[in-house]
Amino acid sequence: MSGHSKWATIHRKKGLLDAERGKIFQKIAKELYVAAKGTNGDPATNPNLRLVVEKAKSNNMPKDNIQKAIDKAVKSNEGENYESIRYEGYGPSGVAFMVDCLTDNRNRTAMLVRSTFTKRGGNLGTDGSVSYMFDRKGFIMIDSKYDEDEVMMTALDAGAQDIVSTDDGYEIYTSPEDFIAVKTALEGIGVEEFITSEITYIAQNTVTLDEETTEKVLALADALEEIDDVQNVYHNLDA
Repeated sequence: MSGHSKWATIHRKKGLLDAERGKIFQKIAKELYVAAKGTNGDPATNPNLRLVVEKAKSNNMPKDNIQKAIDKAVKSNEGENYESIRYEGYGPSGVAFMVDCLTDNRNRTAMLVRSTFTKRGGNLGTDGSVSYMFDRKGFIMIDSKYDEDEVMMTALDAGAQDIVSTDDGYEIYTSPEDFIAVKTALEGIGVEEFITSEITYIAQNTVTLDEETTEKVLALADALEEIDDVQNVYHNLDA
């Protein structure tokens, strides 16, 4: 089935994960804390927490680390108070950027994000200036060692919207609501390892640039991801 391949972006992020595993875990722990705070910490009764747990597992975060972050939130009467903020803007050559943050200091985060855009040849836009270019979807990728017909039939029956078969594996796209059902169905046919599985934002259309400009755009993405308050960076560059 057709659809924009997300593998290049995932492959690149996996490379960053190997080099900065601790930083990635720290960001996910913050998401776990926010999702679990004020609850009993049970992912089975907290859909938002379950999605973050799935993301943690996809990034190979140890079970002990996951549970520790959840326990910290459940046992905390006050603790940190994080605010969710989204910044939208443009990188070199007008590439659309969407930056999701969790912060306990809005002014600090705004300053860091704005200066990073400016230093890397981009600029911040207004709310809604680029978010309409992205769709929120479930994204699952598994190895190509599994039977293609069985994977496609199982995923589609469970509610998948699109499946892309590539040399690297199967890319499966779902609505956010059907994400868990599709992943569970795949586990039911023996899929044990997921290259990635998360709720994410995917560009409706991507742009292709020359090598030099592409490197500038990716440098901006890397610099934004280095900011502690930044949780996720999305862009519409085909790279």
